[in-house]
Amino acid sequence: FPSQTITGNFANVIHGLSANHLTDQVIQRSKRMILDTLGVGLLGTSTEVCHKVTQYSKIYSSDLSSTIWGHLDFRLPPLYAAFVNGVAVHSMDFDDTWHPATHPSGAVLPAVIALSEAFPQKKKISGLDLLLAFNVGIEVQGRLLHFSGEARNIPKRY
Repeated sequence: FPSQTITGNFANVIHGLSANHLTDQVIQRSKRMILDTLGVGLLGTSTEVCHKVTQYSKIYSSDLSSTIWGHLDFRLPPLYAAFVNGVAVHSMDFDDTWHPATHPSGAVLPAVIALSEAFPQKKKISGLDLLLAFNVGIEVQGRLLHFSGEARNIPKRY
């Protein structure tokens, strides 16, 4: 469609993704990225900044709750669980990266896991659904970076 906007095309591509698009190689790499991110995130739960955002977030409550990594006795609304777990991942600065400079998994995985936990028990998502959501998040991030003029110059600016 020549008259379609870039945004419309982008939305159509993302909306059209399904588990059928996940090749064996993508699934294996995704699992490795997820395992790495969980490991770095669990280590990051011991950092001072993670303790601070955890304490800050305790003032929020909701009927929906998601896990705070490394805390079996403490849950938060999905938004704040994703925030705290994302801070844990980034606090170590060992999470995965790609060019142009970004940390894809640390921004996507905490949100995907927090949202997946918020689904009612009878509507829980499968592991394949989680992998699809993770990969859609990575794809969105990569395409937005590709479109960004700011991202192209990061290596030259530093």
